[in-house]
Amino acid sequence: MLHLGGCSAQDLIADFGSPLHVYDEAGLRAQAQRFVQGLRQRWPNSEVLFASKSFPVPAMYRLAQEEGVSIDVAGAGELLLAIRAGCDPSRIYFHGNAKTDEELELALEHRVSTIIVDNFDEISRLERLLTRPQQVLIRLIPDIDADTDAAIQTGGSTSKFGLPYDQALRAVARMEAHPMFDVVGVHVHIGSQIFNTAQLAEAVRKAAALGSFPIYNVGGGLGVKYALGQSAPGVEEYLDAITDEARQHLPADAKLIIEPGRSLVARSGVTLYQVVSVKHTGRHFVAIDGGLADQLDISVAGEPHEVIAANRMNDLAADVVDVVGRQCESGDVFARDARLPGMQIGDVVAYTGSGAYSYTTSNNYNGALRPAIVFVGAGHARLVTRRETFDELLALHLYEEGHPNE
Repeated sequence: MLHLGGCSAQDLIADFGSPLHVYDEAGLRAQAQRFVQGLRQRWPNSEVLFASKSFPVPAMYRLAQEEGVSIDVAGAGELLLAIRAGCDPSRIYFHGNAKTDEELELALEHRVSTIIVDNFDEISRLERLLTRPQQVLIRLIPDIDADTDAAIQTGGSTSKFGLPYDQALRAVARMEAHPMFDVVGVHVHIGSQIFNTAQLAEAVRKAAALGSFPIYNVGGGLGVKYALGQSAPGVEEYLDAITDEARQHLPADAKLIIEPGRSLVARSGVTLYQVVSVKHTGRHFVAIDGGLADQLDISVAGEPHEVIAANRMNDLAADVVDVVGRQCESGDVFARDARLPGMQIGDVVAYTGSGAYSYTTSNNYNGALRPAIVFVGAGHARLVTRRETFDELLALHLYEEGHPNE
């Protein structure tokens, strides 16, 4: 039997239902400290931000703050979740390439630490809205085509995020001429799930080329190992690469900021499912009670993950199967040619490394309900996000007379 944080997968399903997102709390805290302490040892004037789009739930916001990690949000919803979780606004950084007036007003109302300015229209909005000095960074397009899937590249010349050098310099000059902008630095980000640490280090040099500032935020993007055949750089290798580059190109007294998301949470998360059906047609299919409604990255990025027969750990994995989801898409495939024991209805399947972007991108495809989330440790499990209900699904909609929303 697979145990997670001292809790058996079978018991977790029995207690909290299926599908179920399970996080090793000790693993999350340890990974946070690898980033915080590791960066501080290499560059004392530093700050680690949690790229909360990867796992935006109050329990994670609280955990991040408890471990000395500040918060990066990219929308009003994430900001409100962080505030409701008790995060200190003076440690919140507000991102986004299309911030509305309402979002900027909310950020200013809550006095967030820093707004990362993406474009000239955003500058115009802030010129209208600012009534007191606000710390800002300018988002620069570093012109780096990261070695990753095109859907998650963010720093190439055609990126929708940020401004090229000439425009970024004009934006900085315009903001510096305004009494309410406190331009403290530059931000770059080149993508996600990047194994090439040389490219992540290059982003530091590209940021430095914009000029001398008190702060350089060089983003995140460090890739993680999802499957047995993959090899990914460790946190220490990544930190060595970016701080070595920083020593060559940044002012010695500058603050260095990084934004891990996927690399902070992915490998501490596992999603548990139950087998619903097994059939032999053109392929040997094992169908489970979830799908791309709760693992959209299956279709978006196609990252390979390991699947485990959680309640059959000691059985011979003699069958070659396709583990598939229940949504009406042929691409709803969790694993092809996976080796598992002879699976039966009710068996528990663990989808590993699912800690990043699973809950973020969950949806109601085919009327699916968003799964619950539990944190586990020392043999105990605690519910941190409850399962969505059909009543909640129905409550958003308006109904004709005679068909009340009840």
